[in-house]
Amino acid sequence: MSTETIAARKKHPIAGIAHGAELLRGPVPVLDDEPNTLGRSLVAIAGRGHPVRTFLTGVVLSFFSIAALSILLGLLVTRVIVPHGGIGGADDSLVRMLSHHRASGLTDASLIGSIIAGGVVLPIVVGVCALVAALFKRWRLGAFLVFALALESGAYRATTLLVHRDRPDVHRLESLPVNASYPSGHTAAAIAVYGGLALLITSRISSLAPRVLIWLIAVAIPVYVAFARMYRGMHHPLDILGGVVIGIAALTAMVLVSRATGSAAADRDGS
Repeated sequence: MSTETIAARKKHPIAGIAHGAELLRGPVPVLDDEPNTLGRSLVAIAGRGHPVRTFLTGVVLSFFSIAALSILLGLLVTRVIVPHGGIGGADDSLVRMLSHHRASGLTDASLIGSIIAGGVVLPIVVGVCALVAALFKRWRLGAFLVFALALESGAYRATTLLVHRDRPDVHRLESLPVNASYPSGHTAAAIAVYGGLALLITSRISSLAPRVLIWLIAVAIPVYVAFARMYRGMHHPLDILGGVVIGIAALTAMVLVSRATGSAAADRDGS
């Protein structure tokens, strides 16, 4: 971008806003790339030229697949690995150590870590992003984050209904159901939302430095959230890993579904 162009935009803010709108309207490669074999199969199942049907079919199939995977892993952890693998004590030791070294500053920081991945902040973040996308009629862009969070939340809830694990045997800083330790929903939600934002933003950026910075932040947030949840006595390390699986699976599924939906829309428009 030339110096003259930058100067012109400083003098004419409306032009700068228009340029931002132009960027938002542009392609988002991570969602617009050609679907892989799974995506093409989804288009075939839903019917070519039917993007809405393709999207909804993909979301439903993704939910059942992610929930089944999470439940199977949860049963493996709670019925095989912890009781018979000899790592139950090790899974408790980190949480116990953190609880023994609590301090006011760390406790306040852990509360922030819980809040930024909680049931109030994340719906607001996703809602604002979806609203902006809707204003520019970027429906797949808005639906990507909304349904990434919805898939994560649905799979998490389904898992907690069938997998019961007591929370760490330490003083807990929150009052939540004792036998709902597995998996960590906060960790999963942080990956789904903040990782999803990173995917969308970095797919539009070609420069390496900002891409690396954005991904460092996107990775640091779930790590911070995971630390906060263990510090507050709410989850074991294996619960955190269960949340990581759900979060990554939800993101991966929504990328596949979004690409398949774009392909179905192209078939419709080309017919």
